Amino acid sequence: MKISWRITAAIAVALIPLVAVPADHGEAAARAKIKPATPETCDPHKFRLILDVGHTSESQGATSARNDVEFGFNLQLTKLIGERLKSAGFAATRVLVTDGKARASLLKRVGTANDAHADFFLSVHHDSVPDKMLEEWEFDGAKSYFSDRFSGHSLFVSERNPHFSASLAFAKLLGRELKEKGLQYATQYTLPLMGHYRHPLLDKDVGVYRYDGLVVLSQTRSAAVLLEAGSIINRDEEMAMNSPERRELIAAAVTRAMRSYCEKR
Repeated sequence: MKISWRITAAIAVALIPLVAVPADHGEAAARAKIKPATPETCDPHKFRLILDVGHTSESQGATSARNDVEFGFNLQLTKLIGERLKSAGFAATRVLVTDGKARASLLKRVGTANDAHADFFLSVHHDSVPDKMLEEWEFDGAKSYFSDRFSGHSLFVSERNPHFSASLAFAKLLGRELKEKGLQYATQYTLPLMGHYRHPLLDKDVGVYRYDGLVVLSQTRSAAVLLEAGSIINRDEEMAMNSPERRELIAAAVTRAMRSYCEKR
């Protein structure tokens, strides 16, 4: 996931200026009129699930410790998740690959999800760190940067999403699945050194954070979660994220979480 540190130019979750206004009765009434995007009962075969490949070929996201781009990691993992979900009966699952520059692509992916009347939107990314944490090294004769200080996955939801409760419910289910497989979530987002990228931790057991400014979470009309699958700026974790075994583990966790989420509708 490219945040505004070294990776600002290519962020797929870049912020579009949002003006915060105090909540009032009018806003509460307006929210009450929003019709749920998720059906009362969930039929996996008809459940419109959009898997968003974070970033684009033109705006490729973070650069890994070994100079690979985030978009490639996102694409591989998202495609596998899509295959596993379809095999599990979620026949209407769609892998969304967007083109264009960062900001324009954000509007495209949100517009596509909303026009498709998606029941759920899951955006898949891989993480990095702020520039000030980077250390220089050489890989295959080329200058590169790494940070082995932090590792782990993280899950983000937005209270501005009209289906915040449903988004949080799925994020917790997925976090629990990942934890049960022995994976640890990233803890750096709670630290002061993250500055304005420090986020409230909603579930300290499984690593769910609140990030209200993410366009793909706040402006989609369906429940929405962003998954940072792991850190590709951490040299050991980059190798793990590049392995078929880790991708299979994450895809299986998403599939089990989505099945549980659907059964509870």
